[in-house]
Amino acid sequence: MKKRLKLVWLALAVCLLILPSLSGCESETKVANTTDYWQTIKKRGKVVVGLDDSFVPMGFRKKNGELTGYDIDLARAVFKLYGIKVDFQSIDWSMNTTELRNRTIDLIWNGFTVTPERKKVVTFSHTYLANEQVLVSKKSQNITSFEKMAGKTLGVQSGSSGAQDVDNQPNLLKNKIKDKTPVLYDSFNDAFIDLNANRIQGLLIDSVYAGYYIKHESDPESYRELQGSFPKEQFAVGMRKGDKTLQKKINHGLYVLYKNGTLKKINEKWFGNTAKVVAQPKS
Repeated sequence: MKKRLKLVWLALAVCLLILPSLSGCESETKVANTTDYWQTIKKRGKVVVGLDDSFVPMGFRKKNGELTGYDIDLARAVFKLYGIKVDFQSIDWSMNTTELRNRTIDLIWNGFTVTPERKKVVTFSHTYLANEQVLVSKKSQNITSFEKMAGKTLGVQSGSSGAQDVDNQPNLLKNKIKDKTPVLYDSFNDAFIDLNANRIQGLLIDSVYAGYYIKHESDPESYRELQGSFPKEQFAVGMRKGDKTLQKKINHGLYVLYKNGTLKKINEKWFGNTAKVVAQPKS
């Protein structure tokens, strides 16, 4: 009997420890979903953008450590309209929505794909750039179709839309690859290192990254890109559900940049005339 009572008290103690943690999580989510932080951002004169700083060409570091990229230019241009500085915070990409909810960052602006799953936890701006998932391999592997990934090792970035696509549509790749499980990477840069070393044979990746990365490799002709039937994607800015004013400011900023030609200049700087621009942003 005494032993049974001890187990009961132990179970109660564990519950008491867990409940405050769950309550805190629920409270943080509620605050993030109902609080508009625009006046706070405006007062401090800066907004914090979370990013994976190895995501070429959206946001990455040059050899000297300087941060650059398409989304870096675009974010600065938008908030310049409001006299607000942009601070960029490198984050674990798989934890992006957690960092947003906890107010470590104010925005996720880094080739962030709009998906039904993400819409449940964040509010999106209007979309500004189109994207798609492509399968990249070395031509020496002779992978000329998705079917030829049978028994081979696939790499994806943890927390990416590509990783979600693999899980959501298993018949396209997941059920074909070795162990029916892709290798997860913190960054696409690490994945390319393994691809070049033949530790993985295929890499599912954003077309904007693949095109830029391969173009700047010493032997771009040694790579092959394959388009599958994964859903087309659109990039937008992610923010807390309560930040309705911030959403309006970003949407209006994108519209102004479209109208005054700045968006076109940024597109041409990073993609030449190949940028897959979404239809005119709305005001």
